Amino acid sequence: MRIALAGAGAFGEKHLDGLKKIDGVEIVSIISRTGEQAAEAAKKYGAKHSSTELEDALSRDDVDAVILCTPTQMHAAQAIACMEAGKHVQVEIPLADSFADSQAVLDKQKETGLTCMVGHTRRFNPSHQYVHNKITAGEFNVQQMDVQTYFFRRKNINAKGERRSWTDHLLWHHAAHTVDLFAYQSGPIVKANAIEGPHHPELGIAMDMSIQLKAETGAICTLSLSFNNDGPLGTFFRYIGDTATYIARYDDLVDGKEEPIDVSKVDVSMNGIELQDREFIAAIREAREPNSSVQQVFDCYRVLHDLEKQFR
Repeated sequence: MRIALAGAGAFGEKHLDGLKKIDGVEIVSIISRTGEQAAEAAKKYGAKHSSTELEDALSRDDVDAVILCTPTQMHAAQAIACMEAGKHVQVEIPLADSFADSQAVLDKQKETGLTCMVGHTRRFNPSHQYVHNKITAGEFNVQQMDVQTYFFRRKNINAKGERRSWTDHLLWHHAAHTVDLFAYQSGPIVKANAIEGPHHPELGIAMDMSIQLKAETGAICTLSLSFNNDGPLGTFFRYIGDTATYIARYDDLVDGKEEPIDVSKVDVSMNGIELQDREFIAAIREAREPNSSVQQVFDCYRVLHDLEKQFR
């Protein structure tokens, strides 16, 4: 399986590290914003080609699939371009920053029949897989999810502390993780409410947000998001169910009393990004729909669209 990766920034490197652990995968091409960054990543990960232009990778006959870790605003157009070039594609979350663009990607996937997967990593973190397995086994039902997504980003920087060329978004990026995960664990979302705080004078985005969700099962979710939080960073999920309480912190899981739960045997790795990439590769090889396909996560973007309309 010959892979091109576009966007060799903080998150792109996580994918490159994961791909190196998958048998039979060759990283052929690295595309990034600057030629220097692309060449440096290509040298580090053994790619034979590097460029600043995605089209250069799409024109190669030794590229089977593409992973997009580019700015959000590019995702939809680039995903469509990949499929038009006959390449399977994994788009990092979010699929798009509008419902219309999300629909366009889904339409292109249906037209081409190629694998198009979206990086909704929470489906693959061992912590959330453990809970999902309990739900599918009939041993646990979600009554409420309480989720906090907190960062400190009053300047336009990425996870490595480097200046970004684009602006992140609480609703279309960070809320997408929880909106999809809640539906994945609890069932389709039938009601959604949201309010946002003041917009940053320079970034032009809401720095704080509160979202309420309800699934058709009756389960509810409360999601708090902030770019203003000067404290513990990341996303913390509390599952309150009919038989237990679980608290998930990325790939780790504890019960309601903070007692650790061993999730090391849930999957072949403890790294959610690696597991996500393994699913992408396996789905292509097996000619099947991947978990987190564009079709499966599409309703998440319908909900985000409905929430955005409330802000207007």
